[in-house]
Amino acid sequence: MPSTPEQQPQVNPWIVAVAVMFATFMEVLDTTVVNVSLPHIAGSLSASVDEAAWALTSYLVANAIILPMTGWIANYFGRKRTLLAAVFGFTAASFLCGLATSLPMLIFFRVLQGATGGALQPLSQAVMLEAFPPKDRGKAMAFWGLGIVVAPMLGPVIGGYLTDNFSWRWVFYINLPVGLASVIMTRLFIFDPPYIRRQNRGVDYWGIGMLAVGVGALQVVLDKGQEEDWFSSTWIIVTTAVAICALLLFVVHELYTPDPVVKLRVFKNRTYAAGVFLMTMLGFVLYGSLLLLPVFLQTMLGYPALNAGIAMAPRGLGSFLMMPLVGTVFSRFDSRKVLAVGLVGASFTLYQLSNLNLNAGYWDIFWPQLIQGAALAMLFVPLTTASMDPIPKEEMGNATSLFNLMRNLGGGFGIAAATTFLFRRQQFHIHQLGEHVSALSLPTQEFLRNTQGALTLRGSSPTTASGQAYGALWGVVQRQASMLAFVDTFRAMAIVFLLVLPFLFVMKRPTHGRSAGPMH
Repeated sequence: MPSTPEQQPQVNPWIVAVAVMFATFMEVLDTTVVNVSLPHIAGSLSASVDEAAWALTSYLVANAIILPMTGWIANYFGRKRTLLAAVFGFTAASFLCGLATSLPMLIFFRVLQGATGGALQPLSQAVMLEAFPPKDRGKAMAFWGLGIVVAPMLGPVIGGYLTDNFSWRWVFYINLPVGLASVIMTRLFIFDPPYIRRQNRGVDYWGIGMLAVGVGALQVVLDKGQEEDWFSSTWIIVTTAVAICALLLFVVHELYTPDPVVKLRVFKNRTYAAGVFLMTMLGFVLYGSLLLLPVFLQTMLGYPALNAGIAMAPRGLGSFLMMPLVGTVFSRFDSRKVLAVGLVGASFTLYQLSNLNLNAGYWDIFWPQLIQGAALAMLFVPLTTASMDPIPKEEMGNATSLFNLMRNLGGGFGIAAATTFLFRRQQFHIHQLGEHVSALSLPTQEFLRNTQGALTLRGSSPTTASGQAYGALWGVVQRQASMLAFVDTFRAMAIVFLLVLPFLFVMKRPTHGRSAGPMH
């Protein structure tokens, strides 16, 4: 373990950026790339789709547990050594996932993959923020943000293509060349800063234990809650109670222990605290809407999985085009104004998506997503830069760990809220529309008569045709109710973005030209 600072040669910061981008993109991609392969994984490993879904849950739980501890781990073992171990471990775990011959084996390797991958985002973000001078951090975060925003959108496309044309195992094997390139570049170009050294202090075992139990239980609740009908399930109630108690005890313990594994007092800085809250809400809406749109495209408009993934590409394109521009001109504007424009723009595009109907074409979906991608770039770059501006460099690892944890937990809450709200609104609209469908109404009679006549011409008996006509009517009601539920959910997401606007006034404008802590 490093006991003295490593001599740090001068390295072009953009080379450092590329090195950590490989690792970040690979890890974020893996959060969504497996989703479309679940039915194939289940069939190959003789499991149900619900059982195979634990391959997703196990990854998210392990990832969430490691995220907030990353800053402490890097300080304890050395950042370069931790980053190398994380990249190598993630790559090796990916290879082992591809070799898995049973579901328990796959879940075990996914836990290893999530645990090693959890350290990649905060470590790479801390390295990026330190490699660039404060005035260039907007450009750095724009480059880093491309991976965070674009990777989840490419995941379903890549996963669908590899699964359809090769095998679900290639969803994991594809990480090997990227991981090896990241290991080589990390070894050659990334070095520990002088203040990262092994410190002679105790290990917060109680804090680590309570954090693991609390965050792990919370992630399980968010991932499985809707599937188990939330608090009608005893084990969801128990798991929620465990999560709340463990996290409350963890917060109290960390505030008073002399050697905390997570330094929560960083939240005393109001700009950082407001930024973390805004990033949590950004994760809430981003991941929630990221789940809604492919479901809408497949269930409402009949898109195949791969086509649905391709149809979502404009959001990534919008971010890809806008992020370099935002990173370049960011320092000339008050970040709060840029954030306000981004929030209003993202809200407007979600409102546009809420105006879709069952006759929507590709271009009706293309433009709102393109604009939304651009709006997300205007949120991610200034929010990350402004939040981290007042943080001293030696605290950067801890701050980025919490920042990324809350984005991911916000995403977990967003997915859970979106699926639950969508289901509840669908039930509401089925009941509401069903009240207006009466056998005595002329439109209903006409629909049944026309449908029954068409079925009779196809060879169905009058009795069978009558039953099928009523089934078709019920299908129309369900389909319209589902469409209305998507409209309600998109509008609710749009409102969430507008509700967080007042929190911009809590933040201070970044200084850009100087550091809030020791820089050199």
